[in-house]
Amino acid sequence: MFRLSKFMDEIIEPKPLGPVRKPSGPVVIWNLIRRCNLTCKHCYSISTDKDFPGELSTDEVFNVMDDLKSFGVPVLILSGGEPLLRPDIFDISKRAKKMGFYVGLSTNGTLIDENMIGRIAEIGYDYVGISIDGIKETHDKFRRREGAFDASMHGIRLCLNEGIKVGIRFTMTQDNVHELDDLLKLMDDEGIDKFYLSHLNYAGRGNHNRKDDAVHAMTRTAMEKLFNHCMEDRKNGGTKEFVTGNNDADGPFLLKWVEQNYPQSTKHVTELLKRWGGNASGVNVANIDNTGHVHPDTMWWHYDLGSIKDRPFSEIWTDTSDPLMAGLKQSPRPVLGRCAECNYLEICNGNTRTRAHQISGNFWDEDPGCYMLDEEIGLSGERERLAVSSYSRGATRKDNIKVV
Repeated sequence: MFRLSKFMDEIIEPKPLGPVRKPSGPVVIWNLIRRCNLTCKHCYSISTDKDFPGELSTDEVFNVMDDLKSFGVPVLILSGGEPLLRPDIFDISKRAKKMGFYVGLSTNGTLIDENMIGRIAEIGYDYVGISIDGIKETHDKFRRREGAFDASMHGIRLCLNEGIKVGIRFTMTQDNVHELDDLLKLMDDEGIDKFYLSHLNYAGRGNHNRKDDAVHAMTRTAMEKLFNHCMEDRKNGGTKEFVTGNNDADGPFLLKWVEQNYPQSTKHVTELLKRWGGNASGVNVANIDNTGHVHPDTMWWHYDLGSIKDRPFSEIWTDTSDPLMAGLKQSPRPVLGRCAECNYLEICNGNTRTRAHQISGNFWDEDPGCYMLDEEIGLSGERERLAVSSYSRGATRKDNIKVV
């Protein structure tokens, strides 16, 4: 996750850099249930309104929580499907809070009504994230249910009335990017605490014609808009949180924006970005799915690291005999193509490996979702030819998944 507002704070009022602190353990995003009352177009868990077999029992969840706590996991994000459909969700949440986890609830918000809000407030969630994909008709189309927008907004307002920190999560696509301005205004008008822009973790964009690529151009425009809005909020004394996810090119792209608009802050922001370190899948971000299988993050459901029904999460997470985990934990990561030749590998850490894997079958090929231009990342002439050659060698074998 890229905490944009933190960088804006440092541009306005830079603070001395202290020692680098490593997290005690990974943030765990836990899909406790796959069932959902909606069938959203961009759902990574392909949820629907039915029960799925093999899901963890309450006791199994509690046992995993004990292992996570002893392993040093600081944060649990309880997700789904729709986690509020799980009958024991509040028992799980209450225990997690009592154990000292930072506990977030990731929901579509449609089930938060006057009968539900009291129980949510009683838990004391550190954060409730509610998905909003556009204004009314656009959101309802994405969620495939008429009235979904109104129901989710009602849930947001109920949370705000109870003093619960709440944010909206916006998955940006070609079909809703035009409503980014409207959503940022909605955030301001409603007094919402946090805005999370998630890049759609699609694959399919290669290394050619990046200047003319509609998706990459759309992303660049949207990110500049978000940068400007966040900075304007800070200049006006605001404290709202703005974060992005699923495309670590956001770090280098912010640096280019800083160089152009706040050149005096370039050195400081560069060091901060290096400390951020880019993509943390398999290191500081983990996922447990509804049946107990562990993945490097939520976008890796097609790749199984093992089940907590067979061995503890702590053992699975530290097992580098798995080739993907070995490479994800390696620094620098053994990436190929543009990523290998990029001047900002130390900042973005090779971006999102799942996109490369989905396209070529190779974990380490360049990320086709990177929206930085060749000249921006130091690729030109001989370096560009070498990068293309490296990418071609890596992509010729779809079973080439070993660490190199």
